[in-house]
Amino acid sequence: MKNNRKKPKEYLFVDGYNIINSWDSLKEKQKINLEEARDSLLEILSDYHHYSGIEIVVVFDAHLVKGNSGKEFNYKGIKVVFTKENETADHYIERTLDSLGRIKRIRVATSDWLEQQMVLSRGGIRISARELEIEIFNERRMIKRKKNINNTKNDLYLGRLDESILDKLDKWNKT
Repeated sequence: MKNNRKKPKEYLFVDGYNIINSWDSLKEKQKINLEEARDSLLEILSDYHHYSGIEIVVVFDAHLVKGNSGKEFNYKGIKVVFTKENETADHYIERTLDSLGRIKRIRVATSDWLEQQMVLSRGGIRISARELEIEIFNERRMIKRKKNINNTKNDLYLGRLDESILDKLDKWNKT
């Protein structure tokens, strides 16, 4: 009998500045340009979203910005949140977990120990910045390996084709 149940939707909340301050490559970029470090993190996470299918919400602290009413937008398939004045990323994530934590599968990426404890108490799953970095690296490596296998298979099939067909395919590919 076939199992027709859909895989439950998974969410990953990312404490943006915590990750930037934890990953060496982003930490170096941040020293030069914080916006560039944020953009790099968003690029990495949007790629991860597209090949993993995980819904990702990246939360950046903006609680010290006077008069800030907060900001949310979509960046290549991921939700990006800048918190409002007097609201930290931790508070935003905790509030969201309160409403979703027992209903959906939610993981929170942060290396803040206190925040990790709050995540667990609200029904979420914690993942450290380092664990997330390794997970993304391993996922990328697996995708690259699959592409190499597919390219090898394609080369085997293309090698069997007549030269005139290969020329037609090449012309069609260029249009």
